[in-house]
Amino acid sequence: MKIKMRFITFITTCALLLLQTAHAGALKTDYPLDKITDNVYVIHGPRELPNPENEGFMNNPGVIITTAGVVVVDPGGSKQIGTMVLDKIKSVTDKPVVAVFNTHVHGDHWLGNQAIRDAYPGVKIYGHPRMLERIEAGDGESWITLMENMTKGAMAVGPNNAIEDGMSVTIGDSDFSIVHLGKAHTDTDIMIHAVNESVLFLGDNVGNQRILRVDQGSFRGNIETIDAAMDLNARYHVPGHGQSGGVEVSQGYRDYLNRLYNGVKKHYDEGLSDFEIKPLLHPDMRRWEDWSGFEDEFGKHIGLCYLEIEAEDF
Repeated sequence: MKIKMRFITFITTCALLLLQTAHAGALKTDYPLDKITDNVYVIHGPRELPNPENEGFMNNPGVIITTAGVVVVDPGGSKQIGTMVLDKIKSVTDKPVVAVFNTHVHGDHWLGNQAIRDAYPGVKIYGHPRMLERIEAGDGESWITLMENMTKGAMAVGPNNAIEDGMSVTIGDSDFSIVHLGKAHTDTDIMIHAVNESVLFLGDNVGNQRILRVDQGSFRGNIETIDAAMDLNARYHVPGHGQSGGVEVSQGYRDYLNRLYNGVKKHYDEGLSDFEIKPLLHPDMRRWEDWSGFEDEFGKHIGLCYLEIEAEDF
């Protein structure tokens, strides 16, 4: 119950910060549109949690230019951020946005859909079937309710096309393959492999220089998903938060999860409790101490990992 209440408090706080600028003007900070390949760009958001300084912007919207138009991955956590993404797109192409991929259900990645839909009413928005179900059933309701209230009735637009593991979408001259192995960061995660560009959008299955929450996920599942991501041999890896790079981006986060899981499992098998494990495991995790979110998440991760390992015993 305490874990659930902490998660509800977290998304409520983040939603307030993300959405308080819904009717404001342009973002104060000019975030660059970083070129990954000739046809792929990423706007790398700040690594810290939403706050007044970053105006609620915290994820990595992706832009892929195809012969048929522009594809956007995770246009951000508010209509204002989605508008910023559209403005950045216009700086490199006059092609319309024809498709959006949402990597998972957390609102900091998909509430920017509203700006895309307003500008391009016929746009296709793809997400995992469970993401569509969760939004329809009211999961993460505080995100949507706050969005509606702060935009005076504007709807938070979720995906309208379900897409699952192994499926592919061809848009113009570009092929996009979908990877979903089950519960990882959440059970709604998809990774999008822009095959022709050799770019893999990882969503929050991976953070770079940022430790991510796993309240709705699985440590073992997250590790297995990252293993699958690395097996794709994509040249470029785009995490949900933090700087893009090569396979080392995924490897670094996998190492964190793997070392944490194995350490908790070792001490669990020795009969120790989660609060006894933290000081014993901390020295092994110093590599990630300076990552954003480590101080907040490390103890919680031990508790959640302990519960997952305990459940596997039954």
